[in-house]
Amino acid sequence: MTTAQTAQHLQSTVTLHNGVSMPWFGLGVFKVEEGSELIEAVKNAIKHGYRSIDTAAIYGNEAGVGQAIAEALQENNLKREELFVTSKVWNADLGYEETLAAFDTTLNKLGLEYLDLYLIHWPKAGKYKAAWKAIEELYAAGRIKAIGVSNFQIHHLEDLMQDAKVKPMVNQVEYHPRLTQVELKAFCEKHGIQLEAWSPLMQGQLLDNPVLTAIASDKGKSVAQVILRWDLQNGVITIPKSTKEQRIIENSSIFDFELSNEEMDQISALNEDVRVGPDPDNFDF
Repeated sequence: MTTAQTAQHLQSTVTLHNGVSMPWFGLGVFKVEEGSELIEAVKNAIKHGYRSIDTAAIYGNEAGVGQAIAEALQENNLKREELFVTSKVWNADLGYEETLAAFDTTLNKLGLEYLDLYLIHWPKAGKYKAAWKAIEELYAAGRIKAIGVSNFQIHHLEDLMQDAKVKPMVNQVEYHPRLTQVELKAFCEKHGIQLEAWSPLMQGQLLDNPVLTAIASDKGKSVAQVILRWDLQNGVITIPKSTKEQRIIENSSIFDFELSNEEMDQISALNEDVRVGPDPDNFDF
């Protein structure tokens, strides 16, 4: 499947199963601490055309992200509706009342009236269904425009959907050329759940891969740009993290070239089912 026709520029969006538009591309802020570096990164991204920002309660930087958003809206003469802001509820707050309270805390820290996307961060056994019930209510009340999960495997999704009134719109998972998640992706497509990639560059581990360097050199692009383009052409939303302005611009300069089917297959063939992050079936936090 190619979305080259769809994602033609940095602000191109995909329509989630509830009709909400979500940008194909955004900025992640994992492990970026509160402070000026974070605020500048978010403001630079928005200044350079990014419209999607992804944070999480556990990142401990929602207040800074909120400040940056407020300043960027004003400086770039944008409306709140033009941005797509994602956050996630942490494992310690999974539960009906706990999740409602955690959402209020997140919204207050971000200084926003509503969230565009709210995700359950990890599928903590016995906990995520009650959290989902709370999230469905927040969604019904219009306080969240779209709801979803993160790090859910097929069996977690099946379990959740047994009792869910609303099925998740998004599943954000570790996804890169060495972890192509083929079965999970097919399952999500079948159920209208949009896949989104975290750690698309495998935390830098792929940047000297010979297959990728050859394709990058052929295209006159960086390896990072080739991988991010591969995500989009696979129909996967991607949110690379960077704090450097030059890299923020470079990461998003992926709309002026296309990978051939052969190149797409070469990249997908790098899969080894290797993770850099925790295994969703075996984590202890």
